Amino acid sequence: MQQLLLLHGAIGAKDQLDPLAENLKDHYEIHSLNFSGHGGEPFPETDFSIPCFANDVLNYLNQTNIQQINILGYSMGGYVAMYLARHRPKLVNKVITLATKFYWDETVAAKEVKLLDPNIISEKIPAFVKQLQQRHSPNDWKTVLEKTKEMLLQLGKNNTMKLEDYKDISVPCLLLLGDKDKMITLEETVAVRGALSNAEFKFLPNTPHPIEQVDENLLSSIIRGFVD
Repeated sequence: MQQLLLLHGAIGAKDQLDPLAENLKDHYEIHSLNFSGHGGEPFPETDFSIPCFANDVLNYLNQTNIQQINILGYSMGGYVAMYLARHRPKLVNKVITLATKFYWDETVAAKEVKLLDPNIISEKIPAFVKQLQQRHSPNDWKTVLEKTKEMLLQLGKNNTMKLEDYKDISVPCLLLLGDKDKMITLEETVAVRGALSNAEFKFLPNTPHPIEQVDENLLSSIIRGFVD
């Protein structure tokens, strides 16, 4: 049975991927983890960053004695998966990204950071605040947001994975994007697909950005078709 690692997105946690894990458990040995500072995990000694979260994955693979693994990364998790495929290719068998934002500059980062204002979130979507409180307890959800904002601003100044980096990735990759995703552009996704030497692209119909609104059965079918 092949092994599949599920990676969550920014300000998220591994439990958001539990429904997908349940759907796939009879086909793969499923693994998941919370990135540092997420899901109640201790904050890292360094700032939030893609290399920091990639190191979380490396530590997990080392602890579980996994030599090579398939990775499904949602949103930021997909970026981490690509970073690992670029820098530690022997550990990665295949990569699937879902709703991953690849292109960053200062304008893009500033726009995304505005969505992470805790005061606005508290005022307009208090139910989401409760989710964040529960998801990251005992950590302060506002600290998670603040550290994420700092990471995005740094990505805007110096994108960790530039387009030319993808040319050095040889592992098979599948890039998935919902057709109603307002956060990720088709252009940036297609650009990365074009830079990769072994990549496919698929649209998910009637699918916005949040992982909770993705059709689990459809996604599971696509994953099995690509990994198997």
